[in-house]
Amino acid sequence: MFGPNPNDIYPNPKYKSIVFLKNIVTNPNIVVGDYTFYSSEKECPTQFEKHVTHHYDWVGDKLVIGKFCAIGEGIEFIMNGANHRMCSITTYPFDILDGGWELSKPDYPIMPFKGDTVIGNDVWIGQNVTILPGVKIGDGAILGAGSLVTKDVEPYTIIGGNPAKAIRKRFTDERIEYLLDVKWWDWDIEKISTNLNLLCSCDINVVQKGDIKPK
Repeated sequence: MFGPNPNDIYPNPKYKSIVFLKNIVTNPNIVVGDYTFYSSEKECPTQFEKHVTHHYDWVGDKLVIGKFCAIGEGIEFIMNGANHRMCSITTYPFDILDGGWELSKPDYPIMPFKGDTVIGNDVWIGQNVTILPGVKIGDGAILGAGSLVTKDVEPYTIIGGNPAKAIRKRFTDERIEYLLDVKWWDWDIEKISTNLNLLCSCDINVVQKGDIKPK
């Protein structure tokens, strides 16, 4: 067999601080690709879902995470259920309280809705990152530790700060286009395993020379 079993909870039994997410999430509105892991030493990493907040069934939004992502400790995905209406005089959510105030429940189509939160493939999310509702993160992006991500992130872009801003692209536009076309994360695991030295090389020019080995 090539690589760890993607259907195991722990990709390496020696380290219980790392889990393959797709095997521990229970919410059907959280969809995670193979080999994406969450790492946490301060708490049991199987508690990942408590870091997806305000994720209510009646809102219907999804958190979609691609393959081969590395998610650091302290992540927080804030979903659309956290939004308050902004078109009225007050943003105060009377409807979630008691004593007759629940009768003020608004029509939810007027509530701000940013859509699904989508994380691409091969994304590295540093520690204590917060991602707001509806944000789309491109393949190969890096989110610096402590970032507050309020806007979409382009593929292979490094961001950081509060609010997060683009720091730089990881590669030239030409190389990024090539890598997005290669989509190594969609290869079968045997081909990935055969090309590990290439995929992990800091000489990106080697990748562009077409030295990728077949299965």
